Amino acid sequence: MKNLFWKVIFIIVVLVIFVWGIFLGTDPAKSIQAMKEHGVIAGIQQNIHLGLDLRGGTHLILQVQVNDAVNAETDQTVERLKEELKKKNIGFTDALKLDPANAPQTITLRGVDVASTGDLRQLISDDFSDYDLNPGPENSWTVSIKPAVLQALKSRAVTQAIETIRNRIDQLGVTGPVIQEYGLGDYQILVQLPGVDDPARVKEVMQSTAMLEIRQALDNGRPYNSEQEALAAHGGVLPPDAVLLKGKSVAGGAGGESPEVYYLVSRVSAVSGRDLRSAESGTDETGRPDVSFTLTRDGGERFYKFTSEHIGEPLAVVLDGKVQEVANIKEAIRDTGRISGSFTEQQSKDLAMILRSGALPASIKYLEERTVGPSLGADSIHAGVRAATYGMLAVLAFMLVYYRFAGINADLALILNLVILLGFLGFSGATLTLPGIAGLILTVGMGVDSNVLIFERIREELRNGKNPPSAVDQGFGHAWLTIVDTHVTTIVSAAILFLFGTGPVKGFAVTLTFGLLANLFTAVFVSRTIFDSILNRHQHGEALSI
Repeated sequence: MKNLFWKVIFIIVVLVIFVWGIFLGTDPAKSIQAMKEHGVIAGIQQNIHLGLDLRGGTHLILQVQVNDAVNAETDQTVERLKEELKKKNIGFTDALKLDPANAPQTITLRGVDVASTGDLRQLISDDFSDYDLNPGPENSWTVSIKPAVLQALKSRAVTQAIETIRNRIDQLGVTGPVIQEYGLGDYQILVQLPGVDDPARVKEVMQSTAMLEIRQALDNGRPYNSEQEALAAHGGVLPPDAVLLKGKSVAGGAGGESPEVYYLVSRVSAVSGRDLRSAESGTDETGRPDVSFTLTRDGGERFYKFTSEHIGEPLAVVLDGKVQEVANIKEAIRDTGRISGSFTEQQSKDLAMILRSGALPASIKYLEERTVGPSLGADSIHAGVRAATYGMLAVLAFMLVYYRFAGINADLALILNLVILLGFLGFSGATLTLPGIAGLILTVGMGVDSNVLIFERIREELRNGKNPPSAVDQGFGHAWLTIVDTHVTTIVSAAILFLFGTGPVKGFAVTLTFGLLANLFTAVFVSRTIFDSILNRHQHGEALSI
């Protein structure tokens, strides 16, 4: 009786904990507020997140243009390689990429001095170990990223894109998003956003690279009206270390709009978005929205060195490859700056958020977009809940009819199993999808199967002449190994679905796995405790209702 008392207390504590998870979750204040404003169901939905197929929302498949990341890597290598070649006094005429679109991993060195071949090999071996060096025609050499390094770079670009998109989506407040790699070797990302009411804005925030760069503005920051005008000012050929970027004129055009112009800026930036520590939206002296940013310690030191050497000269603030501002450096600046322009308040907030979350390592392309309306989600919920309810009621009724009073035991265990599973969803923040409801229903079936195994074994022991306490003990003892075997094999299958499946399939695997673990507790521990409680009240020789 002493052991039975503590077992009952333990079961009650477990029940209270998971009921708390259903109604209050991990944020009780928020759940209570939702219940007060919209009712109990709204409070439960606050804790149990509904997936895309139940709530409605946006389904996207994106493809990461990994060659962009490769180009960014080799662009930096080209500049660093030029500097090192000059330091080592290795003669060459040019270092460039002949085919950035199709072969971004390959750099061509032209006019290399034959006498410096050994020094070149040593330089690549020591300072550019991720690259292979191969001879080309007419004193040229190709410097190419090694295949293994190239593959790792592309895979890293996809991983970074997933993390960046996740950071941006999380800051937008989307509940229960699914953001994960999709396909096999295609550099694709699956994005599912349940309950999104402004998909256009989310897409804009996701795909913006928001790469901030601060570069030196050449030609005294002079804007050119066209590319031809800029080329003409330099005799038809731009300086080798300069690049022409689009921007906006300081003076507004007709109707207050700023005409598009071109600025000549340095090819290499002084600092970039990788050096950002934080970014916040605000307003400038005139009350217009702007974005202030703070650099990391290393970025601040480099920015201080750059501005100290160029006091009185213009610098260009470049965002996404477009000049946003050109301003003169009045004094050395260390670690803070500000971006202003024709932003709305929402645009300044989005820009600050994008800068904080980091730039995408490569551009993304939309391969598929589907919108699931909330009416379809409501229909799915209704159909799924109805199926679960009917199935549950049918099972409960069958157990009562077939196993008599012992059926109440099984029904209580099944209901507790359901409470534990829903409480787990409330505590974990896992997303409930339509396949997840299917996993829930399958869990009920597995729970019934466990009770049937135990009850039939008890019946068999009773038919063999055992008294009720001995029959119950032997029934649970012999059925236990079979129950564990069936549950473990099913959990292994669910684990494989979780590892290799997409969002909804993972939802099915999660609910099924935890439901089976809960079933081991309810079908064996709880059910045995109920039987022991009944047997303790039985008179000697009284039959067991099963």
